[in-house]
Amino acid sequence: MLLNYDQYQGFIFDMDGTLLDTMPAHLIAWEKTAQKYNFPYSRDWIYSMGGMPSMKIISEINTRYQMDICAKQASIFKMDIFKNISSDVKRIEQVTNILEKYVGYKRIAVGTGSQRVGAERLLACTGLLEKIEVLVTANDVERHKPSPDTFNLAAAQLNLQPSQCLVFEDTDIGKQAAHAAKMDCVVLESEQLVFYPWIEKK
Repeated sequence: MLLNYDQYQGFIFDMDGTLLDTMPAHLIAWEKTAQKYNFPYSRDWIYSMGGMPSMKIISEINTRYQMDICAKQASIFKMDIFKNISSDVKRIEQVTNILEKYVGYKRIAVGTGSQRVGAERLLACTGLLEKIEVLVTANDVERHKPSPDTFNLAAAQLNLQPSQCLVFEDTDIGKQAAHAAKMDCVVLESEQLVFYPWIEKK
């Protein structure tokens, strides 16, 4: 099945690692958090958690390493580090070029696992905030990716059905969330955009 943008009325973009090249700064912040709270730092595993809010990632760390880190305290520490080193975030042009091309032609939303204040700051700094109609953040849903709630809420606020939406992501967790919402998904893999249609299970 080939990707045809014309069949969709709305695009829902993940932010970190999809629209914006924030993942290097996130990974540095997680490495410093690991040093502070004395848990093993696995770059690849942390990257695979992309799309989850920091507090949920701390909970995953506690489960994985049988620890009892205060999720709220550690996530605040991590987010403060990230804020201090993410003042010069670059756009990811393979994806932002698509967003720019379809402004005014498609309904456009961002569905991110980041906190609203941070997401608004980064999208504004990169000139994207004014181009989107809907922003759904970690503050807006109780169940985060890979649950479908982020994308379901974005579609609802765009007044679109799941079949009318195409999601852009960069992680398997994000793709799982899109498919759980019954939406087709494009994943940025090694600088290539790869199409993963939602297929209804019999």
